[in-house]
Amino acid sequence: MSRILIVEDETAIADLEKDYLELSGFEVEVENDGMTGLARALAEEFDLFILDLMLPGTDGFEICKQIRERKNTPILMVSAKKDDIDKIRGLGLGADDYVTKPFSPSELVARVKAHLARYERLVGSNIVENDIIEIRGIKIDKTARRVWVNGEEKQFTTKEFDLLTFLAENPNHVYTKEELFREIWDMESIGDIATVTVHIKKIREKIEMDTAKPQYIETIWGVGYRFKL
Repeated sequence: MSRILIVEDETAIADLEKDYLELSGFEVEVENDGMTGLARALAEEFDLFILDLMLPGTDGFEICKQIRERKNTPILMVSAKKDDIDKIRGLGLGADDYVTKPFSPSELVARVKAHLARYERLVGSNIVENDIIEIRGIKIDKTARRVWVNGEEKQFTTKEFDLLTFLAENPNHVYTKEELFREIWDMESIGDIATVTVHIKKIREKIEMDTAKPQYIETIWGVGYRFKL
């Protein structure tokens, strides 16, 4: 079932859109505030976004811009503004369609179905399935270089991501700091291996519930580190 996020501050319109889309078999979520809608759009997985142009918090243009910087998900912009300049701006920011209020709910459903079908064809023909590692609440998308911990996305530097991924791909294997330094930094261990300790500390701060009692990356005293299954 395709999941759709509607960001619309007019409750009556949002409810109407939601009802028609749900009757057509879609799962629909609604946010009435721009900032909340943007946060959910970036943090959660949706199959299509419907964005009002004028919103409290932040407008539809900014939401569209930020979504498009990170995702290829279809975006439909909805507005009472009929000016061509607004349509041009919205489409220029990466929106796939622009619908002017008032509109027929059945027309909106038809456009949603058309854009979802088009996107699914593109995905099926052009995009290779991402390489994913999932271990006890941690999801590492190697292809997109993104990490989620219990559903919440965390931001990692390049080396933090590389180090976490290497350990997760080789669970229960104990690595010395020298081995990790050579593997991740591609240098001989004559360099400053203290950087390994620093990076492990930063990774733990992002993935562990209690850094004093790590559940994922264990310290093997006198030897090094291992990722525990």
